[in-house]
Amino acid sequence: PHKTDTEFRMITFMSTSPTNAPQAVRSSGGIFELTATELSQAIHARDVSCVDVLDAFQAQIDRFNPQVNAIVAPMPREALHAQAAELDAQLARGESRGLMHGFPQAPKDIMPAKGMVTTRGSPIFKGQVSQTDAVVFERMRASGALFVGRTNSPEFGLGGHTYNEVYGTTRNAFDPSRSAGGSSGGAAVSVALHMLPLADGSDMMGSLRTPAAFNHVFGMRTSVGCIPPGPTEEFFFQQFSVAGPMARNVPDLALMMSVIGGFDARLPLTQKTRVDFAAPLERDFRGKRIAWLGDLNGHLPMEPGVLAICEQALVHFESLGCEVERVVPQFDMEHLWNAWLDLRSFQFAGTNRALYDDAEKRKLLKPEAVWEMERGLALSAMQVYDAARVRSAWYDCVRRLHETYEAVLLPSAQVFPFDTDLDWPHAIAGRDMDTYHRWMQTVIGPTLAGLPALSVPAGTNAQGWPVGLQIIGRAQDDFGVLQLGHAYDGASGASRVRSPLLDALRQPAV
Repeated sequence: PHKTDTEFRMITFMSTSPTNAPQAVRSSGGIFELTATELSQAIHARDVSCVDVLDAFQAQIDRFNPQVNAIVAPMPREALHAQAAELDAQLARGESRGLMHGFPQAPKDIMPAKGMVTTRGSPIFKGQVSQTDAVVFERMRASGALFVGRTNSPEFGLGGHTYNEVYGTTRNAFDPSRSAGGSSGGAAVSVALHMLPLADGSDMMGSLRTPAAFNHVFGMRTSVGCIPPGPTEEFFFQQFSVAGPMARNVPDLALMMSVIGGFDARLPLTQKTRVDFAAPLERDFRGKRIAWLGDLNGHLPMEPGVLAICEQALVHFESLGCEVERVVPQFDMEHLWNAWLDLRSFQFAGTNRALYDDAEKRKLLKPEAVWEMERGLALSAMQVYDAARVRSAWYDCVRRLHETYEAVLLPSAQVFPFDTDLDWPHAIAGRDMDTYHRWMQTVIGPTLAGLPALSVPAGTNAQGWPVGLQIIGRAQDDFGVLQLGHAYDGASGASRVRSPLLDALRQPAV
């Protein structure tokens, strides 16, 4: 019988996975312990029902969410159960919606999700119900996902710490007294604590990578155009914020990317050539050269201990047969930072100017949002153009690095997860931060160059606080980055490290 492209991709994922899903269900002690790839197999083999899967993850949400506040705006459970039962009925008829058939999901509260509250973390939009879906949410629904709520985000996604006046603060999955990172903080914590099998997020200034690092999971900033980021009112200038997946391992990232990736005619910068993310991730990296940028020769201040943990993780690349070399890019990094400030403010002011122009709404904006808008409104056209020229020169610099090196490595964050009561780190290693986001400067390089960047867990310090490492690939080589990340995980065992909360608060599993 004829099979759809989605069904073919699902069969490929299943045939390449070495894990026996029913055995994993029995041995793990809970459905929520399965990887997303195993879960998809078990659902399609009808070893577990969609109703049972929903119940298992709802039990995890009930268990952990009161402590960490990662999932907000929950949907009515009776209606979710009815949807899960219908998904089971479809499988009984031999009908599969796709790889995420029966997956509980909670789309990030930044982009619109039809029939759900979309606040963007702002009291201006408190209680506002969206009438349409972002493209990635359309595709997740079409693949059979059940939307159980939203994952929390800071106001407008600004800042690397997930807190807002609507829903409050999201707490770290390894230590609830510490920040979850941001802006996809709710997504990272939900994945780390097995409240969701995987999650979506977005990334402009490390919004997938910082929370992935803070919560010891994998977060993928995708190439510009790999995954549709909108629709939005303007889609030619907007090349900084991208959608991407977050998961506990790399095959699960690939699974989600196979669902949400690909061209959309409403967004002309999306890539028409489709990447087969279901292809085998195994690859021989022996003899490949890797560039380690470290702290950019002292340009990036680092909290003591962060750089050492990242450098200890380099041994795992060496165990794959890679040659890791310390490299300093021949570029004025302060010039790059100033270009970033202008391009970010230009983009943010353009997107949100109507809120600033309305005096009553302006009163409800947090100071960082007002600062970005006022900077953007004060920019001249030539300043924006000059910043774009710097961006182009930076891309050319990294492109030349990639002619020699398979990948470029940087820390995912310059600090350990910090206290939740802090708005943002105002100083690092004795150096004052001159903006609310200067402490995240390590993430701007891939964003400005439009390159894929995967944050992988590097390790934890004596307090158990996680650190992450960015794997930055060549232009549009998202799959190659996934392959290197998968090999790194095999060598390091990073995906086997669990939050201590999972065992400390463990109850009988569903």
